[in-house]
Amino acid sequence: MTARAQMLLALQHADSQFPSGGFAFSQGLEASSQLESRLGKFDLENFVQGQIAHRWAEADRIAVTRAHRCKDDLTAIADLDAEVEASTFSDLLRTGSRRNGIGLLTSHARLGIAGAERYRMMVKAHSAHGHLAVVQGMLWHALGLDEATAVLMSGYQAAASLTTAAVRLGLVGAIEAQAVLGRALAVVDDFAGRLVENDEPIRSFVPLAEIAVATHGASGQRLFSN
Repeated sequence: MTARAQMLLALQHADSQFPSGGFAFSQGLEASSQLESRLGKFDLENFVQGQIAHRWAEADRIAVTRAHRCKDDLTAIADLDAEVEASTFSDLLRTGSRRNGIGLLTSHARLGIAGAERYRMMVKAHSAHGHLAVVQGMLWHALGLDEATAVLMSGYQAAASLTTAAVRLGLVGAIEAQAVLGRALAVVDDFAGRLVENDEPIRSFVPLAEIAVATHGASGQRLFSN
């Protein structure tokens, strides 16, 4: 695959129009913006950069990288999937990740991407969880995208999904959201170049967002599922 072909493929699969179901989740952004009286003043830029530095960089980035390195070994991918399940404290965040993962698997299975249908059936049979970051690493490897590109795609989607959610919630306008996104992508770039060991543990620390998600789950009025 040429460098130009790889870039075009990455743009296609990182684009928000690619059907993955991720639009239904805000990673606690909605609840955090509505709980200022309990959690303190909400600041979109701090929230997004905190999510990138303390969730994506330490959890999703690691999972995408390690899944990509598993290549077509679905047993190893399922073992990694179990690590993500065990390391995700919030039930609503686990549920959101699994729902996004199965949505992405289904789309790729319909496109005939190698391994997508087999792994989707493993998830259906409860022999795998189908967490989004794991599925991304597996599928993007199957597409022929290199590891560095897969990591950047994951980081872009993590940041862009948050700023898109903020626009949908009316917290900021489209121009301000793009400014926040641009600065968040600089953080993504910084972390994307850092080495990931083959056995590097998956971890994250975004306690206020997780508290907000838990509170959000008890609310009957919300735009996003988490």
